[in-house]
Amino acid sequence: MHRKFTYRTKEELLAACAEAGVKIPLSDDVSVLSTRVRFCGKILPNRLGTAPMEGADSKADGSPSDLTRRRYLSLARGGAALIWFEAVAVCPESRSSASALLINENNLSAFRRLTDEIREECVRANGFNPFIVMQANHSGRYSNPGNVPAPLIAYRNPYLEKTRRAEDGDTVSDAYLEEQEKTEGDAARLARDAGFDAIDVKACHGYLAAELLSAFSRPGRYGGSFENRSRFLVNCAKRALEYADGGFSVTSRVGIYDGFPFPYGFGSGPRGGDSPDYTEPEALLGKLNSIGIDSVCVTMGNPYVTTHVTRPYNHGKYLPDEDPLSGVARMADGTARMKKAFPGMTVYASAPSFLRGFSGQYAAGAVKEGYCDGMLFGRMSLADPGFAGEILKNGSPDPSRVCLACGKCGDLIRAHKPTGCVIRDPGTYLEFYREYMKND
Repeated sequence: MHRKFTYRTKEELLAACAEAGVKIPLSDDVSVLSTRVRFCGKILPNRLGTAPMEGADSKADGSPSDLTRRRYLSLARGGAALIWFEAVAVCPESRSSASALLINENNLSAFRRLTDEIREECVRANGFNPFIVMQANHSGRYSNPGNVPAPLIAYRNPYLEKTRRAEDGDTVSDAYLEEQEKTEGDAARLARDAGFDAIDVKACHGYLAAELLSAFSRPGRYGGSFENRSRFLVNCAKRALEYADGGFSVTSRVGIYDGFPFPYGFGSGPRGGDSPDYTEPEALLGKLNSIGIDSVCVTMGNPYVTTHVTRPYNHGKYLPDEDPLSGVARMADGTARMKKAFPGMTVYASAPSFLRGFSGQYAAGAVKEGYCDGMLFGRMSLADPGFAGEILKNGSPDPSRVCLACGKCGDLIRAHKPTGCVIRDPGTYLEFYREYMKND
């Protein structure tokens, strides 16, 4: 069932959850979000963070532009202790668009200037240094380095190829993957030298490392068995860990459920159709933990295809056969499952923005009830970069600035246009959206 967001009180929201048959943890007291938390060995002053949201606004060489700088300095002032950078390509062919961030030796100093500025701005506004993560990404099936699809796939997947064509010749070789493992290590060195506190070896949302996790039909060293399907991610993480020291760490944003039936999605068991089966996701976190990764962020879905799983919404390209509150609850339940399995790991949750003014109560309830240790906000951070400070001070984000889950930011990123909140920041992004509508 698809429903509008009409909940004015917590009681109305809880009644809607009961009607949908789901539970979402809520707490009126959000003070727990102001408590300290350990992440990647560092102590953060609060439990709120910004999720990676691509801006598609880099310079041609992949370095941050004035628009990129504007976005991150706004987030720096906002009060979140954890600033998780958007996807940064680790090699030219892995860019999601011609305006996606790309880090290399030639533009390293530009990234360093930005991380320095972010810290200065956060200290000036909030009195603390933020923890800044660089999300290292290979777009894989969604590579568009010249704004023309140039897919590099793990295997043929009919669910994904309904909306985006691929051929057998687009499948990357084992030799290519082995080389990419080395590239991930180089990316960790670059991230460290660029002033990031950690690198995220990204394994979610349908990109290359995530797609390999469901490569049941792929032959060779990177397909078939769980050991093989997890090999690329684990080896990339090991390479990155070579550069870990007291001042630099390695984390991962892990997709624990793709939303596709077995054998075309990770986290769906052969006996459960397309329902979540967290046996392998738990085993994956166990592997990462065993090699030295003690902090992760959990997410789900594929924003290109199973968008409602990744970020529940009111308006989008298709009508889900579930209440969006069910999507919020699934994300919460899956994250709680990972936290329960690995109580010693720091686990951050995702996708609170659909709950709008109740998102702070949700984040607090999730932490209090042991679902997670902290919460990352994605769409909300575009709509209201000051959400964290508002939640910590007032218990909820500014009602005049909350994300409306309208999907327009997603439209912009898919169109490779500078991406932000069309509704809350029309002076910057409305014209880009009009361009998108003309060409759609």
